[in-house]
Amino acid sequence: MNSKNWILLKELVKTDFKLRYQGSMVGHLWSILKPLMLFSVMYVVFVKFLGFGRDMPHFAVALLLGMVIWSFFAETTSMGLTSIVGRGDLLRKLSFPKEIVVLSVAVSAFINFLINLLVVLFFCVLNHVEVSKYAILSPLYIIPLFAFSLGVAFLLATMFVYFRDIAPVWEVVMQAGMYATPIIYSLSMINNKTVKAIMMLNPLATIIQDLRHLLIYSGNQTIGDFINTKWIIAIPYVLPFVVLLIGYAVFKKHAERFAEII
Repeated sequence: MNSKNWILLKELVKTDFKLRYQGSMVGHLWSILKPLMLFSVMYVVFVKFLGFGRDMPHFAVALLLGMVIWSFFAETTSMGLTSIVGRGDLLRKLSFPKEIVVLSVAVSAFINFLINLLVVLFFCVLNHVEVSKYAILSPLYIIPLFAFSLGVAFLLATMFVYFRDIAPVWEVVMQAGMYATPIIYSLSMINNKTVKAIMMLNPLATIIQDLRHLLIYSGNQTIGDFINTKWIIAIPYVLPFVVLLIGYAVFKKHAERFAEII
């Protein structure tokens, strides 16, 4: 990527931040307040009323971490979905690599994600969480998270140019995906080991559980607790990069036609 493209990426990210909460009273504080408000609702309903996670130490912090990770994926993919169509005027006026538009959305969401991670770490301190010495490895799990989110965003952005109905379909998929991922409940609540193993093949589930294991409580179950075959264990770690490569290839194949179709 040359210097002009880097400048364009930077400007698109800055513009997104300026427009995101323009006109609101608290501005960019919503980046922190929004996940905290959602967390509060989930905590009261699922932890206090329904008793989810009572067998897990610091489950409230684990819940917040899971929601922050899921929110990053949701934001990247939902905004990535409409990113090309939303920048139609720019695409028709300027000639530049179209992937910068989708990448800018992912970078913007990633900045929000890092801010929210600081909130999670604050609650870790507040709840006297004993962070593992292996917590230094946590950035290694953020890389596949970003790759997976960006790859899906590339695919969705391409499909949305041709099929606008993909937006409501993706909303339903995201709702189903959230409940199929161990975010609001712990894996210990599921008795069937096969079901657990299938769930953990989802890269998001594996990333969430691994980060909970590293940052919050070592008793959080990971994919190695249910699957013994090494190549199967590798699937959720390799899949994000496969999705990124496929998503980018599909996007590049159709990118030249975007300006004509939009």
